Amino acid sequence: MPKTASSDSKKKTPVTASPERRRELLDTAAEVFAAQGYNATTVRKIADAAGMLAGSLYYHFDSKESMLDEILSTFLTELWEGYDAVLAAGLGPRETIEALVTESFREIDRHRAAVAIYQKESRHLSDQPRFHYLSDSQQKFEKAWLGTLERGVEAGTFRADLDIRLTYRFVRDTVWVAASWYRPGGQHSPEEIARQYLSMVLDGIAVRT
Repeated sequence: MPKTASSDSKKKTPVTASPERRRELLDTAAEVFAAQGYNATTVRKIADAAGMLAGSLYYHFDSKESMLDEILSTFLTELWEGYDAVLAAGLGPRETIEALVTESFREIDRHRAAVAIYQKESRHLSDQPRFHYLSDSQQKFEKAWLGTLERGVEAGTFRADLDIRLTYRFVRDTVWVAASWYRPGGQHSPEEIARQYLSMVLDGIAVRT
């Protein structure tokens, strides 16, 4: 999108903020992006939510795109640190699903707004070179879940007639849509919510003994 002369004139060379202040500004930006959408969000709206002038925000970030990039890349880096640890642990298929779902809810707890942004914006953002990593992450995510479900069917842990791809989409959407209503510090911990979800999902796909 072409930049207006007025917006260019306000931009300053970014300076290094304290990690705490940078995190606060990114958390504020994430909430605004999640509530209003990326295209409808301006730097001025983020600055207003942060209680500062738009020009002052440019001292910390060169654009709203840079802020969004840092929000999403931080979320996905943490997500894959947790997922990779689960996948490398040598767990059985059921235990792997349980651990992945639990890790997902922990990430929703840590990055609820980023998850909401990812769900709403990743499809069109991934067409941009800067955000191509979103497509790469989605493919890796799908491979991890489908592979675990296939392993469970082959091992006799999950039903032989299970539609693997449909099950993956059901579990994925059931878990991540929680970002639309979950609020940190609520009545249930991420682990408790995961346990409740798993009891409903796995009773439907696990082999009955």
